[in-house]
Amino acid sequence: MQQHRIIVLGAGYAGAIAAGRLARRLRRDDVSLVLVNAEPDFVERVRLHQLAAGQDLRPRPLAEMFAGTGVDLRIARVTAVDADRRTVTVTDPAAAHGPRTEELPYDTLVYALGSGGNDHGVPGVAEHAHDIAGRPGALRLRERLARLTAGERVLVVGGGLTGVEAATEIAEARPDLAVGLAARGGLGDWLSPKGRAHLRKVFAGLGITVYEDTAVTAVEADRVVTADGTELPSAATVWTTGFAVHPIARATTLEVSATGRIVVDDTMRSVSHPQVYAVGDAALAMGPGDKPLRMSCASGVPSAWQAADALAARLTGRKVPKVPLRYFNQCVSLGRKEGLIQYVTADDRAVRAALTGRLAARYKELVCKGAAWGVANPTNGLPTRRHPLVAPRPAESARPAESARPAEPTRPAERPQPVEAAPATPAAKTSAA
Repeated sequence: MQQHRIIVLGAGYAGAIAAGRLARRLRRDDVSLVLVNAEPDFVERVRLHQLAAGQDLRPRPLAEMFAGTGVDLRIARVTAVDADRRTVTVTDPAAAHGPRTEELPYDTLVYALGSGGNDHGVPGVAEHAHDIAGRPGALRLRERLARLTAGERVLVVGGGLTGVEAATEIAEARPDLAVGLAARGGLGDWLSPKGRAHLRKVFAGLGITVYEDTAVTAVEADRVVTADGTELPSAATVWTTGFAVHPIARATTLEVSATGRIVVDDTMRSVSHPQVYAVGDAALAMGPGDKPLRMSCASGVPSAWQAADALAARLTGRKVPKVPLRYFNQCVSLGRKEGLIQYVTADDRAVRAALTGRLAARYKELVCKGAAWGVANPTNGLPTRRHPLVAPRPAESARPAESARPAEPTRPAERPQPVEAAPATPAAKTSAA
């Protein structure tokens, strides 16, 4: 039997874990497993607020992580996906004789290109604001903060998990700066009363000024403008108002949501193209209560497990596992000395219980270390026995996947356009596990 060609696009948390889990479950003689990533290192995205605040993160070369696993690592930029012809186009800018473009055929694709910042069309964000959605943005913010002098103002725009973590990390690392946070709603309004009270206590202790119910409508070099015309001075504006997925999927015939996420069933399989799986932020997957899973490491890792296990089961003729994806808590770092663990329902709604203080900070640190260890040791753990592939059934290869019920509107599939896709416009992945 000819080797089954699997390509995994993206080596963030979801992509790297999916690749490693497939390598654990499938025989090397049966499959060709290729992992494509634009950068040579794995980025601990849940720690980028720490990097921006001046801390150094441990380098994690992908080549070392996947050495001896049977995963063929390709450092290249994905420029196109043809889901009908089953090909991926990649460009290697560091090729020996100049940039080289190559078309890679696949039998199964695991799409894990993730997300970047989302400026929501607000004027001035791209020119004047900093983001921590990726390593380059976090490093630029780090450099900017290093140039600021005592008393200068830093304004974090966005009151979600990323904004809260960024504001507290910066305020703790640079107590000489005047740090503020502008939130469209109330501070921590997604938390329980205990969680909100602790968050306000930590913000007050760090001297962070909070602007609640404040929508920013423009960003300038030294200020932001709010919806009511108020101008808030800012020597460094940090934009953390959400995420935008990589645009490649939208340029394909894959069924995607209005925001460009690939619509998948409960095994993370595309509802329009059975040979494609999507994991992490790139996937519109439904969780408990028919609510879309939020973009986060907490969603990305289980979705990678689900996709890898389902794909391996289908290829080896075994029963496809369907484990409901659910939430247990939201882990929030509040600097290095404080933390908040908000316990939640299966569909991510806060309950009364919350863990706070230094113990919560240690808990969050263990979560981050555990996630990084799982990526850095991709083939450790069960199973020790790999099952052989079976010949695909004609009906299986031809039928569409079971349909999901996306909460976001979807658009009809379109033919891919002959343009090269570019990464999402940087503006602000969540820092919460």
